[in-house]
Amino acid sequence: MTFLDKLRTAERQNGSLLCVGLDPDPAKFPSRWRGDASHIYNFCAAIVDATADLVLAFKPQIAYFAAHRAENQLERLMAHMQRTAPHVPVILDAKRGDIGSTAEQYAIEAFERYGADAVTLSPFMGFDSVQPYLKYHGKGAFLLCRTSNPGGDDLQIQRLASVEGEPLMYEHVAQLAQGPWNLNGQLGLVVGATYPAEIERVRAVAPTLPLLIPGVGAQGGDAVATVKAGWRGTRDAQGQVLETSAPIIVNSSRSIIYASAGEDFAQMARQEAIRTRDTLRAAQQQA
Repeated sequence: MTFLDKLRTAERQNGSLLCVGLDPDPAKFPSRWRGDASHIYNFCAAIVDATADLVLAFKPQIAYFAAHRAENQLERLMAHMQRTAPHVPVILDAKRGDIGSTAEQYAIEAFERYGADAVTLSPFMGFDSVQPYLKYHGKGAFLLCRTSNPGGDDLQIQRLASVEGEPLMYEHVAQLAQGPWNLNGQLGLVVGATYPAEIERVRAVAPTLPLLIPGVGAQGGDAVATVKAGWRGTRDAQGQVLETSAPIIVNSSRSIIYASAGEDFAQMARQEAIRTRDTLRAAQQQA
């Protein structure tokens, strides 16, 4: 089963567009584990178990593990997700971007060491920095396109030439991902929920690619505007979704995993995930 197959299966089975980001910060753990990085696995596994039937994907952010020398706990977590929620794809948020020989090693890390279904990449060193990941047939790679952080403006909305009508940089990335770079149908794009008008522009340029959309929740992105801008599909007369032609993966991290700092953190994460999933589902039926 390819990444896209797995993505569509999870969307149908769980009725969800929600991705839960796993950004474990021991300083925010419940009191019994607070400040103790040895419990990163326990914290994340509890979140996974509480939300696995509600999500389209999980997205562990590798920096939160590496900063605490917890890569072994990430390996355990990846194995746990594959065992307990095998139908839910896992996107390793690594944002790698380096020359081809180094990219080969990063691809081994993502797909062989951790067993991820997809990975996030920076495309700004060109196609040869992306190509090693595409050798893993069936795996996915999401290219940073129009990110949710304010500093993205520094590069992403600049024109490639000082001539009106030339594409902005993020539009050019979308064109490449939709076209010549997408050799085996494995590419997607990262577009921030804080820019719904630009999500719509990316969707116009890349009408079939999956979009990974962070920024809903703590970063202030609007879930309804996000779905209307990016999701494309068909519905029946009652508004029920029949088919998704252009998938979106709407990520929320902190607002879900830190919904409570108490011992009920997993239960409260589930409640916040239900609320977010249902908001996205309602918007999908109107899109």
